Amino acid sequence: MNWKVLLFLSVLGFGAFQHYQDREVIHGAGVVAQDEPQQGNIGSASVEQVNGYNLTPLATFSVTARVLASKNYYMGREADLAPVDLALGWGPMSDEAVLDKIDISQGNRFYYWRVDAFPIPRKDIETHSANMHMIPGNDSVEKRLKSVRVGQVIQFEGYLVEAKSDDGWRWKSSLTRNDTGYGACEVVLVKKISVL
Repeated sequence: MNWKVLLFLSVLGFGAFQHYQDREVIHGAGVVAQDEPQQGNIGSASVEQVNGYNLTPLATFSVTARVLASKNYYMGREADLAPVDLALGWGPMSDEAVLDKIDISQGNRFYYWRVDAFPIPRKDIETHSANMHMIPGNDSVEKRLKSVRVGQVIQFEGYLVEAKSDDGWRWKSSLTRNDTGYGACEVVLVKKISVL
């Protein structure tokens, strides 16, 4: 076989493999992540240091949710801490029959949605989905976060945090799921994560 043909087939095969690995997970109609995120009192958790930033836990946090969108970031001090943002949905926002009628995207550390007609009330969209800035607690968690695919149902636990640097820079998590706009995202120190 000619080496050019072999090279072409290799590139084609690699591309097909990458597409297969990154494809969206389809579940069909029905809620796949029923429960609300669980937030609790912090108790005795202490300040942690990650990449030169001090992270003060504000609340314990655990979530089972469907991945609506995922975006990796490489530039800026936020990317030093949280290289991945996940837009997550639970309850009605984990139902493919609903999500098929909502256009979802991410950019500039925000999650955006658009509808032609509301498949569920606007308030349900806003209170059953969120963009979360994911700070990996270790290398294994970071690898898992970067490999998450749209449509997967994930489960993770950790802390909602406030990040501070010595020069006065701060990044503080929202502590409620019913806010929107600037400051409404969760800043999460992820200690454990799994794909269900």
